[in-house]
This record gives sequence, C-alpha cells and structure tokens, in this order.
Amino acid sequence: MKASVGVNVLRSAVARRRPTGQVVHSDRGSQSRATAFVRELRTAGLTGSMGRVGACADAAMESSLALLRQNFFDRRRWATREDLRLTITTWTERTQHRRRGASADSGA
Repeated sequence: MKASVGVNVLRSAVARRRPTGQVVHSDRGSQSRATAFVRELRTAGLTGSMGRVGACADAAMESSLALLRQNFFDRRRWATREDLRLTITTWTERTQHRRRGASADSGA
C-alpha cells in the first residue's frame, strides 16, 4: 500500500471541503501512519486520530468500504483510474453523505 493514495484522498477532501481544525479519524493502516500523510494533515491544519485495534466504532467505516467494494470493484473493470475516481466520488456524495446527513457546513 502506498502512502500517496491516502495523501491524494486527503488533499482532494481538503480541496473540496476546506476544513480547518477538524479531526481526521482513520484505522491503523500503513497509509494513515505514513510520514507524508501526517505531514499533509499538519499542512492542512487537521488533527489525526486513530482507532484502537478491534474498535467497534470503526465498523461503520468498514461497512462503507465493503459496500464500495461490492458496488464497484467487484462488478466491472474501469478504463481509467479517473473514471473510477469520479464514480466513487459521485456515489459517496450522493449516497453515503446524504444517508448519514453530512454536509459541508457540518465538517463531516
């Protein structure tokens, strides 16, 4: 797993939402612990938070990732990474964020 994946996702989220002082919660994956990711958090004025090993609070995120895998990765091949990125972004914004009531104003 490359740290650049996490860094790129973080940069994209910051560019879209322009958060300040928010806490970014992640699992203990290698991307979240990478020096480049931690540096990017600090640059954006964000605070990193990691769950404990086996923490049940992370189950919602794991469930979302499972849905993403079932709906996209396991169903077809993508011509380009950009096509996949746009599809995932659209799905996340339309489905996941509306389902849990997130908005740009809430910082979620």
